[in-house]
Amino acid sequence: YNYEDAVLISERLVRDDVYTSIHIERYETEARETKLGPEEITRDVPGVGDEALKDLDEHGIIRIGAEVHAGDILVGKVTPKGETELTAEERLLRAIFGEKAREVRDTSLRVPHGEFGIIVDVKELTRENRDEMAPGVNRVVRVYIAQKRKIQVGDKMAGRHGNKGVVSRVLREEDMPFMPDGTPIDIVLNPLGVPSRMNIGQVLEVHLGLAAKALGWHIATPVFDGATYEDIQECMKQAAMITEPSLIDEDGRPVIQFSKCGLSLDGKIQLYDGRTGDPFDHRVTVGYMYYLKLHHLVDDKIHARSTGPYSLVTQQPLGGKAQFGGQRFGEMEVWALYAYGASHVLQEILTVKSDDMVGRVKTFEAIVKGENIPEPGIPESFRVLVKELQSLGLDIRVLDKNKNAMELTDNDDDLPDTQEVNIDADAESVALMGEGDEGEGDENIDDFDMEDDLSDITDDDLFDL
Repeated sequence: YNYEDAVLISERLVRDDVYTSIHIERYETEARETKLGPEEITRDVPGVGDEALKDLDEHGIIRIGAEVHAGDILVGKVTPKGETELTAEERLLRAIFGEKAREVRDTSLRVPHGEFGIIVDVKELTRENRDEMAPGVNRVVRVYIAQKRKIQVGDKMAGRHGNKGVVSRVLREEDMPFMPDGTPIDIVLNPLGVPSRMNIGQVLEVHLGLAAKALGWHIATPVFDGATYEDIQECMKQAAMITEPSLIDEDGRPVIQFSKCGLSLDGKIQLYDGRTGDPFDHRVTVGYMYYLKLHHLVDDKIHARSTGPYSLVTQQPLGGKAQFGGQRFGEMEVWALYAYGASHVLQEILTVKSDDMVGRVKTFEAIVKGENIPEPGIPESFRVLVKELQSLGLDIRVLDKNKNAMELTDNDDDLPDTQEVNIDADAESVALMGEGDEGEGDENIDDFDMEDDLSDITDDDLFDL
């Protein structure tokens, strides 16, 4: 489990919180002045049940101490919607039940997907308190969420010599290699990470750390004026002369005694396999070094997507975890499949798994119904290419296999209204996809019902697009 700079660690480091860290994330929402009226921070959010509002106070802001998960509302907010033309039935109902309040839509601040934690602080900025805010902003609410993260498989660690690696496995204490006196090792690194990189400093640090621990010293070695080979050897000799340990470590155990552990002056020791008890073939360098957890944690990076938002122009999935995007399959990856001869895999990646708008809906439907997957259609990116060439004044025509000119129609016409809605349209995912940052140059939109949703687009929305 230590190929390619992988790091093997003991369960003791997890249990004793040696590498446990606290992370606080800030989430912010603004109540702005719009052309249709001011946005409002409120508990009265349309289409949301009591369960989702249980941790909000009377103003619609999450209470401190609440435990939140992905999709939970942090700040309830509504934005005025453009008044739509009323049907005869709606006019009749309004006449009977009275004038309804102006239409609003839910624009609440929610916990992004993959996030969780405890609310530790809430800050509110208002014009009444003369807080500094951008023009057109009436109110700003900032919510702080704290997480406690123990070290786990996938987290990145490093020493002070560029010797970085990723945790590959957390082994039980009894399965870790142990010294002759029964002391288990905490971290196992691969020796092949040293020769080619020539960062010998990490080996010297281990030796000096071992001697310092045995002697009870704190040793500082400046970069260009640090301990030499001779200094380290001298420290090792002094440590080896200690017969009765007079010091105890932070756990109350006696510090290392060279004679008991079978340590020699070269800093190597005979280790035993924790699972079988057999001695390893060669002696192993054992000691103490500074080893840190880096801010590249697996919880921030792990991501998976089934269906989700697509780019407005290319109709390809957005990229990145923040946009709930897909994995990029670039041109070089296409060449790899091309060279391998995996033509069907390549075809579905470039069509139904990407920007064949009709094909992806029909494929999903076929999978749900257990039917055969239909033939892929024309990707939207091909249509975009044709349109770009036509915009240059080139006469571009698409021919079928019989050399007859084909008409490239809009894909939307082939889909019934019900199938234009995002496939994975449960309430939580829709809320998550609707919120969050837009991608780099791409609009964070889902497939939507053209008739219903276009009628709700205001001038502000068009300006944002």
